[in-house]
Amino acid sequence: MSRSLALLALLAAAPAAAPLAHHAFSAEYDRNKPITLTGTVTRLEWTNPHARIYIDVEDEDGNVVNWDFELGPPNGLMRLGWNRNSLREGQIVTIDGFLSRIDTNVANARTVRLADGRQVFAGSSFDTSSAAEEPADTQ
Repeated sequence: MSRSLALLALLAAAPAAAPLAHHAFSAEYDRNKPITLTGTVTRLEWTNPHARIYIDVEDEDGNVVNWDFELGPPNGLMRLGWNRNSLREGQIVTIDGFLSRIDTNVANARTVRLADGRQVFAGSSFDTSSAAEEPADTQ
């Protein structure tokens, strides 16, 4: 009986110990639909598996739309020189990226340009060596 209980406990714990599934770039984003938006930072989420930047952008009708841009993982962003205070609410940024295949007002950020002209890599899963190349898949 104790052997059966031990096996049952092991099977129940296995999913929690296994790594979480992760999407490939091409499963969620369309490399044939690049986008560049300038807007005001409303929030920076420093969370795994991907950090996110939210910006308010005025559309062609004058309506303010909040956009959600996926960045790389926080650990990777820190290796690139970012930290959770790199962007603050109210800053103006221009983000180049690729539209989501699934959601509206969602994109994967490739680069983020700050108001002072500095451009920083966003840690995207897209291979930045050439827009014509296939994006790198993340597992």
